Amino acid sequence: MNVLIVESDPNLGRLWKRHMQRQGWDVRLVESQEQAILALHGSEFEIILLDLVLEQGSALAVADFASYRRPRARIIFVTNTSFFSDGSIFAHSPNACAYVQSATPPEDLTAMVEHYAALG
Repeated sequence: MNVLIVESDPNLGRLWKRHMQRQGWDVRLVESQEQAILALHGSEFEIILLDLVLEQGSALAVADFASYRRPRARIIFVTNTSFFSDGSIFAHSPNACAYVQSATPPEDLTAMVEHYAALG
């Protein structure tokens, strides 16, 4: 399985990446909109783990590009804010399959990635 993690906090991103690599998955970690777009140009991903608030760029721009370039890729949005806590993220991103807090334990995120990839 190929997973793209788009996370501005490199420590958090590396933590998630290590947990997913233990499953034998190919995981690519990027920190910005620009890096995510480049990754989506060159590779197929079943799942995108996408921080809703990026330091550089827009998560919604990444999600929009993914829905065009990789329409089968599912997006799990993570955040440490209350943006879209009403569930409206699902109206903005057709690829969205989950919305969770950044503090979700890495093993739970890994299980969600596995679950949603199996559905795709």
